[in-house]
Amino acid sequence: MEAAKEAAFMRKQNCRRSNAKSRALTLPELDQSKTSVLNTLCSLQSRRSYQHAMEEFISWYCSEPRLALNRVVVQRYRMHLEGVPLAPATINLRLAAVRRLAYEASDNGLLSPELVAGIRRVKGVKRLGHPVGNWLTSEEGQRLVGAVRTDTLRGKRDAAMLGLLLGCGLRRSEVAELRIERIQQRDAHWAIVDLVGKAGHVRTVPMPGWVKNAIDDWMSAASVSDGRVFRAIRKNGALWGSGMTQNVVWYVVKSCAKRAGIEKLAPHDLRRSCARLCHTAGGEIEQIQFLLGHASVQTTELYIGCKQKLSQAVNDRIEFRLGTA
Repeated sequence: MEAAKEAAFMRKQNCRRSNAKSRALTLPELDQSKTSVLNTLCSLQSRRSYQHAMEEFISWYCSEPRLALNRVVVQRYRMHLEGVPLAPATINLRLAAVRRLAYEASDNGLLSPELVAGIRRVKGVKRLGHPVGNWLTSEEGQRLVGAVRTDTLRGKRDAAMLGLLLGCGLRRSEVAELRIERIQQRDAHWAIVDLVGKAGHVRTVPMPGWVKNAIDDWMSAASVSDGRVFRAIRKNGALWGSGMTQNVVWYVVKSCAKRAGIEKLAPHDLRRSCARLCHTAGGEIEQIQFLLGHASVQTTELYIGCKQKLSQAVNDRIEFRLGTA
């Protein structure tokens, strides 16, 4: 009896794989796989990016002749993206989202592992050269924070946010989600303890005294004592709600940069500037890596914008007197 049940189960599974291999996916099945992918992502920014990328692919896939989701279809989608045209980084993100969608469809029994393996072999677009990063000098950083009027409640909040971005290297999502209980003292130094960042990485961020003073000034003026550190502010200057979105951080950086006469400045440029200013001031690259929460020191080097200086070679500082044998 048990053998018969097992044989029937295997026939059912083989039939399921055969159907998954031969038929096109329906819109409800694609939506189910999309939801499964989004549930595996921790970062709000990643969820937004992947959701947009998957919805774009599903819209394209449903508008085309309904073929089975396989390697040929994904290659046609890549050609479609190149013809839009889109930047290589954008195309590669869209293809990564399609791969994740295929993985989840396979886990749900909608695609065979062979089809998923073929989709995985679709290569991304090569990016020629490296984009030039935007870093602030110390003088530009001073102009930026000096452009904030700290005699208003909104100004006190904006100054504290700029301090965390430029002085602590936080991402804008981390600034928006920062909670008061995370600000503690460690080794007689104020720090943001156990901050959960991108991809769920946990780090502790030391906080300079001027940043802590700006946060205390804001919290005292706003009478904030628990929950999130920063709150939305109405046009009449009154606090609203128990938090704020990342878009508020983006708007604050843009408006302050405009007043300071700095063009094309994004919140992430302040995180990059924090890394370079720390390195210029003599900070060790390993400590900067801890500060930013990078898993790889190579990523930190990209943030700093390290270049080999042959005219000021580091090994020129090492000198030995050779003796005669």
